[in-house]
Amino acid sequence: MEIRPHNVSMVRETLEGLPRYPVPPGYTIRRYRPGDAEQWYRIHLLAEKHFHVTPELFRREFGTDETLLAERQYYLLDPEGTPIGTTTAWFRDRPDGQADGLVHWVAIAPEWQGRGLAKPLLSAVLWRLHELGHRRACLDTFTLRVPAVNLYLHFGFAPDVRDDASLAAWRTLQPHLNYPVNLPETIE
Repeated sequence: MEIRPHNVSMVRETLEGLPRYPVPPGYTIRRYRPGDAEQWYRIHLLAEKHFHVTPELFRREFGTDETLLAERQYYLLDPEGTPIGTTTAWFRDRPDGQADGLVHWVAIAPEWQGRGLAKPLLSAVLWRLHELGHRRACLDTFTLRVPAVNLYLHFGFAPDVRDDASLAAWRTLQPHLNYPVNLPETIE
């Protein structure tokens, strides 16, 4: 079955029992510093194949509070100290007034993909969400990002199916996944 392009959501119902993946020797992870918006844009411009990235996107997604960014945004650096990956331990308000942790805008520059570097970056950001008091985490991704979806499943995320369109999207994605996913028969 061919994968049709569609946005999908995932959720990790608890931030207990998170895996830890150390950063490989020579690489480091650090938090946001003033001026990193340019690095974020550069990384996403290189990595993003399915979404048009603009310089304004960073401020639209994260605002301008550099203290908040320094608490929540992470950068993976290569052995020379150049940022090659990024993600953010952000938040999303729920109708009940609680805020879920949001794994937001994960990206690794293409030449560094496939080396297992996303695992320590995702591990760091999930642990940060836990430290900040979030009890669960969510994320949004795209069906054509099969390696990313498999990474999220490996980290304990599950499909968050809310409507018929997302159920259909997950069904076309399911045969391409390395992990079993439980999908509802129908949406009630």
